[in-house]
Amino acid sequence: MSISPLTPQDRAAIEAAVRAAEARTTGEIYCVVAEESADYHATPLAWGAGVALLAPAILLLAGVEVTAPDIGMFGGWTAAQVEEVGEATAQAALVGTLMLQVVLFAVTLFLVAIPPVRRALTPRGMKRDRVRQRAEEQFLSKNLHATRERTGVLIYVSLAERMAELIADETIHEQVAEGTWDKPMAALVEVLRRGDVATGFGRAIGLCADILAERFPARPGDNPNELPDALVVLPRA
Repeated sequence: MSISPLTPQDRAAIEAAVRAAEARTTGEIYCVVAEESADYHATPLAWGAGVALLAPAILLLAGVEVTAPDIGMFGGWTAAQVEEVGEATAQAALVGTLMLQVVLFAVTLFLVAIPPVRRALTPRGMKRDRVRQRAEEQFLSKNLHATRERTGVLIYVSLAERMAELIADETIHEQVAEGTWDKPMAALVEVLRRGDVATGFGRAIGLCADILAERFPARPGDNPNELPDALVVLPRA
């Protein structure tokens, strides 16, 4: 299912959800959505090289064989001449194999470079690592680690991979068990897979607010808004 594009109304709804959540807690929730977390350019190269290595097997399956010349066919020829013919045959076979490998590499590289194919053939573990890495970069670059009480929470969504990450700063991490965030993240990913990014963010923000309000409740008159509430949209990497 395709992902619905974010409208101005969607962004406004997410911003309002963050504002409402932060009114209940000293935590700072920051939302980022990326079109894609990495280019995965290594994927076409890896597939191209792997398929190219299959060239000898393809030739064998096709019934192409290289055999030594029958000396009986060369009556009156010297041993040196027969050896030259054998070498020429072997070289032709080698050149043919190399040419097939080049063709296989080029065709595979072209096909796997098509974005949907590239993403489908990229190992899920690699995509998860890239999404996590991009989320960590955003956590630091947006200064979520620099809030007054170290209570920043990043909710990061990568659309192309349909994956999400939540990173909490050290004060929250020390007081909230790791599995506590499973419920809001599961709600986010479930809706994300249906293509509704705005609703997914809204549910995750609300559930995160419940967790934060219980452990880090707002203090009347002392609850500054340290980070922007608006959703940040990142272009493709």
